[in-house]
Amino acid sequence: MALVLMWEAGVRIFGVPSYIAPTPSDIAKTLVSDFPLLMRNFWPTLFESLLGFATGNLAAVLIAIAFVHNKTIEKAFFPIAVFINTVPILAIAPILVLIFGGGLTAKVVIAALICFFPTLVNMVRGLESVSPQLMELARILSASKREVFWKMRLPSSMPFLFAALKIAATTSVIGAIVGEWVGADKGLGTLIIDATFNFRSAQLYATVLMSSGLSVVMFAAVAIAERFFVRWEHK
Repeated sequence: MALVLMWEAGVRIFGVPSYIAPTPSDIAKTLVSDFPLLMRNFWPTLFESLLGFATGNLAAVLIAIAFVHNKTIEKAFFPIAVFINTVPILAIAPILVLIFGGGLTAKVVIAALICFFPTLVNMVRGLESVSPQLMELARILSASKREVFWKMRLPSSMPFLFAALKIAATTSVIGAIVGEWVGADKGLGTLIIDATFNFRSAQLYATVLMSSGLSVVMFAAVAIAERFFVRWEHK
């Protein structure tokens, strides 16, 4: 609240033009007046973010399982995953739009890519975090690979997985918005571009605020899910 009040006072005292920095009260008014427009663009971004989140993380988990159970596959394909992650998403987004077109698929793929690598790295580390003593005990008891996976590897990987999912929950929204910047006719990313070029500063800030709110809600949803799947034992 102190920061908001300082922002409001600073803009008014120094006479900053509204097209550069609107006051928080102007942004609040725009949120109310443009709420139908914001919501029409909110739903496509939400849908793209959720699909990208689910697709990218599911692919990362499945590939991490393959890496842990077959080191040859990991040595062959992990460098490729690293290379793809080094390419800036703003650089690869136009290529994906050219390949998949300006529809839903390109946005989902961009959101999935930005989620993929952190989850892959964390999941591999989590699956390999089982202590050597437990692995030796499983070998002595003649436990199968399936039993080791479900009873030991998967439970030990849960904290690592949810740490990555929290990151992916916010970055998936970024990916969807970047995809909308490159080519779309609806979505919060499209509204951001439109408001910027037409100097509707209050609408721009309102749209950014709604985008941030979506990221926070998705992060909170993952944090709530973590409470049900990750059980900490306090001794």
